[in-house]
Amino acid sequence: MATENYPSVWTRPRRGRRREQPALSTEQIVTEALRLLDADGLEALSMRKLGTALGAVATAVYWHVANKEELVELVVDHVYAEIEIPEITDAGQWRAAAESSARSLRAMIVRHPWVAPTLADIGMNYLGPNLMRVSDELLGIYLTAGFDVVEADHASKTLWGYVIGIASTEAATISKLRRSGQDQAAWRAAVWPAAVEAAAPYPHLRALYAAHQNTDLADDTDANFRYGLGRVLDGLEAGLRDR
Repeated sequence: MATENYPSVWTRPRRGRRREQPALSTEQIVTEALRLLDADGLEALSMRKLGTALGAVATAVYWHVANKEELVELVVDHVYAEIEIPEITDAGQWRAAAESSARSLRAMIVRHPWVAPTLADIGMNYLGPNLMRVSDELLGIYLTAGFDVVEADHASKTLWGYVIGIASTEAATISKLRRSGQDQAAWRAAVWPAAVEAAAPYPHLRALYAAHQNTDLADDTDANFRYGLGRVLDGLEAGLRDR
């Protein structure tokens, strides 16, 4: 299907050079958009607000991006540059490299919680150069491990899907806390009594809440991530042995 059916900053023809120097660069626009997104979230971003923050007229912004969707594509690809994928040369290094890349992806999402909803969007984000680089380097990990290229893609997407899913839940919590003006400790102190009371009729939940009553919320979240990550890697490792 032709790419024009899926309009994107990555698929539209590049504009010709202007006779006069543009008032803004793409880098300036992306940097300011990222600042606004990190501060206020995806829903609060608008082209008007971006232009005001840049001190520029709208036409200067629209020279580089046609709409908010294109702007978000650029910023999403920009933050993907933060993800570090280890380069390996030995099959025995694959699991540590996969784990390291998973932690790097999670850290990026937690730093930029607004990005979480965009990762499930059906669009052309995957054509961005930084995401293409990350995808290629991830395939390299699983190919070095011994998977064929199709199974390497399956393995990469399985682990990536786990990380995006669990980190998106973390990001939603972070965004909610920012809107409330509370930190994790204050939020937990406020809701914990009601949660314990609600769990009282349910024996398994009651036991679970009792086990976690003295733990830190951040520690719980990290332990949950580590557990799931380990089990996903165990499954991939078992599949590799079975081959």
